[in-house]
Amino acid sequence: MSEKIARLIEIMAALRTPGTGCPWDLEQDFRSIAPYTIEEAYEVADAIEGGDMNELKDELGDLLLQVVFHARMAEEIGAFAFDDVVLAICDKLVRRHPHVFGGGGSLTAEGVTTQWSEIKAQEKAGKEKAGKGAAAPASLLDGVPLALPALTRAVKLQQKASRVGFDWDDALHVMGKIREETEEVAAELAQPGATASPALEEEIGDLLFVVSNLARHARVDPEQALRGANAKFERRFHHIERRLAEMGTTPSAASLDEMEALWAEAKKIEKARNCD
Repeated sequence: MSEKIARLIEIMAALRTPGTGCPWDLEQDFRSIAPYTIEEAYEVADAIEGGDMNELKDELGDLLLQVVFHARMAEEIGAFAFDDVVLAICDKLVRRHPHVFGGGGSLTAEGVTTQWSEIKAQEKAGKEKAGKGAAAPASLLDGVPLALPALTRAVKLQQKASRVGFDWDDALHVMGKIREETEEVAAELAQPGATASPALEEEIGDLLFVVSNLARHARVDPEQALRGANAKFERRFHHIERRLAEMGTTPSAASLDEMEALWAEAKKIEKARNCD
C-alpha cells in the first residue's frame, strides 16, 4: 500500500479513536456521512466542469476521504477494512473486463457496456443462488437507488425497461410524446386553481420524465445538460447585473424589458465569442 494512503488511513483511525479522537468524527455513522459522500461527488463534478485541475485534485481528495471514513467505520464493527474495498474493486474490474484480462477479444464501447451489464446480472444471480444476497428481485426495475438525482434515476429506469423492448424506437418518437405531455401541462394550467396543485405537479413530472428519455435517446446526460443550462443562466444573469450596475441601477429597479434586452446582449456576446 502507498505510504500516503497508509497515512490517510492512520489519520482517520486517530480521528475515530475514543477519548483522543475528534468528537464530531466519533459521533458519525454510515447514515450521517452518506449525505457528505454525495455532496463531495457533486463537488468533483463541479471541478471537472470548471476545468480547474488544482480544484479537481482537492475535491478528489475529499471524495477519497469519504471512502476511507466509511471503511474505517466498517472496520470498527468487524465488517471489512479499506484493503478489502480495494481488493473488491480490483477483482470486479478484472471479472468485468474479460476482453482485457481474459483474452476475450476486442469490443466496441457499446459492447463493453452490454457485457458489463450481463456479467453484473450473472454475479447477482450467483450471489442469490448461494444465499449471499437478497431474494430474487420482484421487478426488472429493482436496484436503481432512490438516492440518485431524479433525472439520473429516470434514465436508469428507462434503460432497464429498454432491455426488454419497452422503449421508443428513436428520439423523434420521444419528441412526439414531449408535445403530448406539454399539451397536458397546458390543459392542467388552464384549470381554476391549478398552480401548485398535485395534478399539475404530476403532469410536469411526466414532462420531465419524457425529456430525460429524449436525452437518453440522444445520448446526452440530462444531469450534465441541465448543469450546463444552469451555468449559462448564471453567466447571462451576471451580465445583466453588471450592465445594470454600470447604468447605476439594479435588477429589482429595472423593467423586464430592460433585463430581456441585456439578456439578448449577453447571448449575442457569447455567440460571437464561440465563433472566434
